[in-house]
Amino acid sequence: MITIKTKIKWDEKLKFNANSGAGHNISLGSGDNENSPLELLLMGLGGCTGIDVAMILKKMKAEIEDFDVNIEAERADEHPKRFEKIHLSYYLKGKNLDEKKVEKAIDLSENKYCSASASLNAEITSSYEIEHTD
Repeated sequence: MITIKTKIKWDEKLKFNANSGAGHNISLGSGDNENSPLELLLMGLGGCTGIDVAMILKKMKAEIEDFDVNIEAERADEHPKRFEKIHLSYYLKGKNLDEKKVEKAIDLSENKYCSASASLNAEITSSYEIEHTD
Protein backbone atom coordinates (compact mmCIF):
# COMPACT_ATOMS: atom_id res chain seq x y z
CA MET A 1 0.00 0.00 0.00
CA ILE A 2 1.26 3.48 -0.91
CA THR A 3 0.57 6.33 1.51
CA ILE A 4 0.45 9.95 0.36
CA LYS A 5 0.31 12.77 2.87
CA THR A 6 -0.53 16.44 2.54
CA LYS A 7 -1.36 19.20 4.98
CA ILE A 8 -3.96 21.93 4.49
CA LYS A 9 -3.61 24.93 6.84
CA TRP A 10 -6.24 27.62 7.24
CA ASP A 11 -4.88 31.05 6.36
CA GLU A 12 -7.83 33.43 6.61
CA LYS A 13 -11.49 33.60 5.66
CA LEU A 14 -11.89 30.85 3.02
CA LYS A 15 -8.21 30.51 2.12
CA PHE A 16 -5.94 27.58 2.87
CA ASN A 17 -2.29 26.82 2.21
CA ALA A 18 -1.61 23.30 1.04
CA ASN A 19 1.74 21.58 1.53
CA SER A 20 2.47 18.32 -0.21
CA GLY A 21 4.52 15.57 1.36
CA ALA A 22 7.19 16.39 -1.24
CA GLY A 23 7.37 19.97 0.06
CA HIS A 24 5.43 21.78 -2.66
CA ASN A 25 3.08 24.60 -1.65
CA ILE A 26 -0.06 26.03 -3.21
CA SER A 27 -2.83 28.26 -1.97
CA LEU A 28 -6.49 27.28 -2.20
CA GLY A 29 -9.56 29.41 -1.97
CA SER A 30 -12.97 30.23 -3.33
CA GLY A 31 -12.33 33.74 -4.67
CA ASP A 32 -11.87 34.83 -8.28
CA ASN A 33 -8.09 35.18 -7.94
CA GLU A 34 -7.52 31.96 -6.04
CA ASN A 35 -6.87 28.34 -6.97
CA SER A 36 -10.17 26.46 -6.84
CA PRO A 37 -9.85 23.00 -5.26
CA LEU A 38 -12.06 21.56 -8.02
CA GLU A 39 -9.95 23.10 -10.78
CA LEU A 40 -6.88 21.61 -9.11
CA LEU A 41 -8.61 18.23 -9.10
CA LEU A 42 -9.09 18.50 -12.86
CA MET A 43 -5.50 19.68 -13.29
CA GLY A 44 -4.36 16.61 -11.37
CA LEU A 45 -6.39 14.39 -13.68
CA GLY A 46 -4.88 16.09 -16.74
CA GLY A 47 -1.37 15.77 -15.37
CA CYS A 48 -1.87 12.14 -14.43
CA THR A 49 -3.16 11.03 -17.81
CA GLY A 50 -0.79 13.35 -19.69
CA ILE A 51 2.26 11.81 -18.00
CA ASP A 52 0.96 8.31 -18.74
CA VAL A 53 0.25 9.04 -22.41
CA ALA A 54 3.62 10.74 -22.94
CA MET A 55 5.53 7.87 -21.30
CA ILE A 56 3.64 5.21 -23.25
CA LEU A 57 4.13 7.01 -26.57
CA LYS A 58 7.82 7.47 -25.84
CA LYS A 59 8.12 3.69 -25.32
CA MET A 60 6.39 3.30 -28.71
CA LYS A 61 9.15 5.45 -30.28
CA ALA A 62 6.87 8.43 -30.93
CA GLU A 63 8.55 11.84 -30.92
CA ILE A 64 6.26 14.32 -29.18
CA GLU A 65 7.00 17.96 -29.98
CA ASP A 66 3.94 19.48 -28.33
CA PHE A 67 1.19 18.03 -26.15
CA ASP A 68 -1.86 19.60 -24.48
CA VAL A 69 -4.72 18.08 -22.54
CA ASN A 70 -7.79 20.30 -22.35
CA ILE A 71 -10.42 19.31 -19.80
CA GLU A 72 -14.06 20.27 -19.62
CA ALA A 73 -16.28 19.08 -16.80
CA GLU A 74 -19.94 19.25 -15.82
CA ARG A 75 -21.00 19.36 -12.19
CA ALA A 76 -24.26 18.28 -10.60
CA ASP A 77 -26.75 21.00 -9.71
CA GLU A 78 -27.37 19.61 -6.21
CA HIS A 79 -24.89 19.27 -3.34
CA PRO A 80 -22.30 17.89 -3.17
CA LYS A 81 -22.16 19.13 -6.79
CA ARG A 82 -19.72 16.42 -7.81
CA PHE A 83 -18.31 16.09 -11.30
CA GLU A 84 -20.74 14.02 -13.36
CA LYS A 85 -19.07 14.26 -16.77
CA ILE A 86 -15.47 15.01 -17.68
CA HIS A 87 -14.14 15.24 -21.22
CA LEU A 88 -10.41 15.11 -21.97
CA SER A 89 -9.23 16.50 -25.32
CA TYR A 90 -5.70 15.41 -26.19
CA TYR A 91 -3.75 17.49 -28.74
CA LEU A 92 -0.49 15.94 -29.90
CA LYS A 93 2.10 17.19 -32.36
CA GLY A 94 5.14 15.24 -33.43
CA LYS A 95 6.70 12.46 -35.47
CA ASN A 96 5.67 8.82 -35.58
CA LEU A 97 2.31 9.59 -33.94
CA ASP A 98 -0.08 7.27 -35.71
CA GLU A 99 -3.68 6.92 -34.58
CA LYS A 100 -3.35 3.36 -33.30
CA LYS A 101 -0.45 4.29 -30.99
CA VAL A 102 -2.24 7.36 -29.67
CA GLU A 103 -5.49 5.45 -29.10
CA LYS A 104 -3.64 2.66 -27.30
CA ALA A 105 -1.73 5.12 -25.09
CA ILE A 106 -4.91 6.99 -24.15
CA ASP A 107 -6.79 3.74 -23.49
CA LEU A 108 -4.01 2.37 -21.27
CA SER A 109 -3.89 5.60 -19.29
CA GLU A 110 -7.63 5.96 -18.84
CA ASN A 111 -8.38 2.30 -18.15
CA LYS A 112 -5.26 0.97 -16.44
CA TYR A 113 -2.65 3.44 -15.21
CA CYS A 114 -4.18 6.81 -14.28
CA SER A 115 -4.95 6.71 -10.56
CA ALA A 116 -6.70 10.08 -10.72
CA SER A 117 -9.34 8.95 -13.22
CA ALA A 118 -9.86 5.70 -11.33
CA SER A 119 -10.51 7.76 -8.18
CA LEU A 120 -13.27 9.90 -9.67
CA ASN A 121 -16.94 8.99 -9.72
CA ALA A 122 -17.69 10.59 -13.09
CA GLU A 123 -18.29 9.60 -16.68
CA ILE A 124 -14.94 10.28 -18.37
CA THR A 125 -14.74 10.55 -22.15
CA SER A 126 -11.96 11.63 -24.45
CA SER A 127 -11.02 12.70 -27.94
CA TYR A 128 -7.72 13.46 -29.63
CA GLU A 129 -6.16 15.37 -32.49
CA ILE A 130 -2.77 14.64 -34.03
CA GLU A 131 -0.61 17.08 -35.96
CA HIS A 132 2.11 15.22 -37.86
CA THR A 133 5.50 16.79 -38.42
CA ASP A 134 7.19 13.92 -40.32
